[in-house]
Order: sequence, then C-alpha cells, then structure tokens
Amino acid sequence: MSGKQQRILIFGAGVIGSAYAIKFMEAGTDVTLFARSGRFRTLQEKGLQYNDKGTVKSLKVKVIDTLENDDVYDFIFVTVRYDQAGSALPALKDNQSKTIVTMTNNSIGFSAWQDIVGNRLLPAFPGAGGQIKKEVLYARFPPKFLVATVFGEVNGVVTERVENLTKLFRTAELPCSIHKDMKAYLITHSVSDIALVGSLHAGHKIIDEKTARTRKTAHQITVTLKTYLKKIQKAGVAINPSVFKFVLLCPNLILDLFFMIWLRTNMVKDMLLPAYANNANKEIVQLNKDLSKFLSQNGVT
Repeated sequence: MSGKQQRILIFGAGVIGSAYAIKFMEAGTDVTLFARSGRFRTLQEKGLQYNDKGTVKSLKVKVIDTLENDDVYDFIFVTVRYDQAGSALPALKDNQSKTIVTMTNNSIGFSAWQDIVGNRLLPAFPGAGGQIKKEVLYARFPPKFLVATVFGEVNGVVTERVENLTKLFRTAELPCSIHKDMKAYLITHSVSDIALVGSLHAGHKIIDEKTARTRKTAHQITVTLKTYLKKIQKAGVAINPSVFKFVLLCPNLILDLFFMIWLRTNMVKDMLLPAYANNANKEIVQLNKDLSKFLSQNGVT
C-alpha cells in the first residue's frame, strides 16, 4: 500500500458501517458512507452522531445515496445484514472498484456473491457491535482478545490486497486477523448466531427478558449449537474458530450455566429491543434457511 490516502466507501450506514466509518475517519482515511432515505438525510443534516463516554458528538461525513460506476474506491465495505446482501451487491456489480469487502454472516458459501461481483469479493466479519438510538450511534468494540475483524481471500491466499487491508485496519488501531478459510469461519459463526440469537425468539416473536434468563432458554442454546456444529462437521466444514470444538466436548450442564450468564448481560438486553430483535430475526431466518440448503446439498439432514 503506497503512502497515498486510502479512499473507501462503506455501503450501509447502520451500526457496523457507522462504527467503522468513525474509526477510519479518525485515522485520516478518506471515507464515504452510502445510505438511503431517512438515514441519508440525517447524515447530511446532522453528521455522524455517536456517543463518546456519555457525550454525544458529531463527525461531518461524506454521504451518497447513488453510486456511479466510475466512482472508484480502494475498498468498498458492504456492512448490511446477510438477508440484505443479495440485494445490495447488484448495486456494486458495474462499479469499477477492485475490492468489495463483505462484512456479514454467510451460511452457505460465496458462489452466489461471486456470480454478482466476481473475484473482487473479499469476505470478512466485523469485530464491532452496538446500536443506534434516536439517530445516535452507541458502538461497542470488544477487547482484542475476545474478537477482531476477520478477513481473507476465498481461496485462502494472502494477497497484496489482504496485506493492504491489514495495514488500513492497523492504521485505524482496529484489531484484525487474516483467515485462510473464511467459508468455514463464517458458517461456524452463522451456526453460533442461529443458536444464540434464534433463542431470543419464539414463534417469530421476541421473548421477554424474564424468559430469556431461564435455564430452559440456555439449554435450548446448548442443544441447538451442538446439533448444528455436528451437522456442519458431517458436511465437511472445519469448525473454526477452534474454541467451538470445545463446545462439543463440554458437558451440557456447564454450557447451560455459561449461557445463563450470557443471557443476563447488557448485550442481550439490547438484543431484546424490538428494533434490533426484529431485524436480527430476519437475518437468522435467512441464515437458517440457507444453512439447511447447504447441509442438504452435502447429504446432511
């Protein structure tokens, strides 16, 4: 990566896109956000508002709602939910930017995405979370030892663009790691989300906080997670990160206790808020549907 200022587009101005936009802008990167409708107008009029240790601040940000084919960026980050990726990527099909980083879940592999954007695809998974309340971003970047942004080529080769992306993240002081089997990583992570986030819904309705904290809900997570991990193993997917291998060896009682503790965290409390929960459920439904398709294609029912 040369000394010139990197130019990036973040396609999606929700929690993930906004959180990374702030970090990259603070590091001096030339950032443009792609947003639509109300979010586009808010960013234009008020800037990117965010909570900084209890104080609401605002950053002036370049924002667009239309992308021209010759508007070229060093990297385009797609930060939409998995259920939205199929409709977002066609908007980038004819753009001439050479690298499109999909920062989202994936439970079936990359063929469908590559059919749209070709070998420009660089799969990734974000190391950030949070929520937007009344147009203000409340970002959450967990400690590096817990989670980092993960990315890598579909074929596992460490290319020049992967190395350049690593430098971009390090300049912004964002923890990151290169992974050589992103398909396995994302399928394993999808299984985790299906078990964890899916447990917070019953009959497509959000469960209440009291129900979420019960042993029954924790045990549901344990059973679902173990069941799907075994299934993807049978389908030939390497469980990754390797910590999930421990899940298969761990007694149900210990896992139940662990998940009971997790279900009492502020993270889960935020996840039960209607705006978050309804959108998350849409993603989980699509992940589950596609995972079932993937398993079936590999002879696993």
